[in-house]
Amino acid sequence: MRKILVLALGAFALGLDAYVMAGLLPVIAGDTGSTVPVVAQMVTAFTLAYAIAAPLSAAALAGAGTRTVLVLSLAVFTAANGMTAVATGLPLLIVSRVIAGAGAGLYSSQASTAAAALAAPGRQGRALATIMGGMSAGTVLGVPLGVLLAEHAGWRATLWLITALGAAVLAAMAWLPPVPAGAVASARERLTVLVDRRIAPVAGVSFLAAVASLGLYTYLAPVLADAGGVRDVAPYLWAWGIGGVVGSVAVGPIVDRIGRVRGLMVVIIGGLALSQALLPLFAHMAAPLAVLPLVVWGMVGWATQVPQQQRLLELGGERRGGVAVAMNNSALYLGSAAGSALGGVAMSAGLTAGALPWAAAAVAALGLLLQVFGVRDRPAAATGTATAPHLGREAVAEERN
Repeated sequence: MRKILVLALGAFALGLDAYVMAGLLPVIAGDTGSTVPVVAQMVTAFTLAYAIAAPLSAAALAGAGTRTVLVLSLAVFTAANGMTAVATGLPLLIVSRVIAGAGAGLYSSQASTAAAALAAPGRQGRALATIMGGMSAGTVLGVPLGVLLAEHAGWRATLWLITALGAAVLAAMAWLPPVPAGAVASARERLTVLVDRRIAPVAGVSFLAAVASLGLYTYLAPVLADAGGVRDVAPYLWAWGIGGVVGSVAVGPIVDRIGRVRGLMVVIIGGLALSQALLPLFAHMAAPLAVLPLVVWGMVGWATQVPQQQRLLELGGERRGGVAVAMNNSALYLGSAAGSALGGVAMSAGLTAGALPWAAAAVAALGLLLQVFGVRDRPAAATGTATAPHLGREAVAEERN
């Protein structure tokens, strides 16, 4: 379990870095003499690099050991945040965010695969939930602290904090033994993941869920201001984030208990659509009531990826499971970028911010339809794939110590 906690600490740094920049954009724009929309391209650069880097880098480093890839990706992530901290102009800021996103995307997929491999039989869901819990905790706890630090010591201090966290995890990983990896997938096997009729719909559901959940989160402040007259959005961000931590941690034992997750995902995606549809209604009745759908939205939004990763590790088997998880991570962050872009386009076209949750709920409903009619709950043995990789009896005994 200690090994998985080290991986989760790295995920905490990733979660902090991915979401804190949105809160730092105004001060970065002022410091660099730019505007918020222009500086916001830093977030887009990070997100797109995160999405693209995971499958490409995983293929390029297929022959390297899992621990080596984890250390390399985290080192790139850490160095890039140091670059961001010292950057004086927008071009270098954008370049550093691209590099940081690439390192983060590769680390995220490798950490999930390694956590499943390190887990004892029947506890893969808990292991994956620990990684997602680290990511969500970085968002819920780290982002407010990062913004607070920026207010008192400048935005560069927040980037140095992320750099220090990455360096600390690197130091801890240096003492870990090599993490066993499964069989290496060939180039042809990697390509087949993209068109696998069992795997692609799962990634499609992740994409649509991210468009709805992470895309709408970008506009939460104007949504609450328009629908409920909210000016201080911080308590509502905390409500969403606390729900996210609860959902990402609690879903792991549920996944381990029920095994097959197709029905669970129906409940999760349905809950996402319903909570987002109710958000403007509750906010309009009384602004504090918006906390209720926000907590549910945070819970189900962050709970999505643990069952998705578990399912993909089963469908991909020992050889293609890591590739499938990397593709799913790409779908997640592409969905986030697409959701943010579509929200901006919709508002530019005249849609009010208060109506955005209904548009997001419609996208989530499409994800629900894909989950019900496109995803098939076939056991791995029936398709010739193996279950998620394990280490064997010796490694399990070591993990329990």
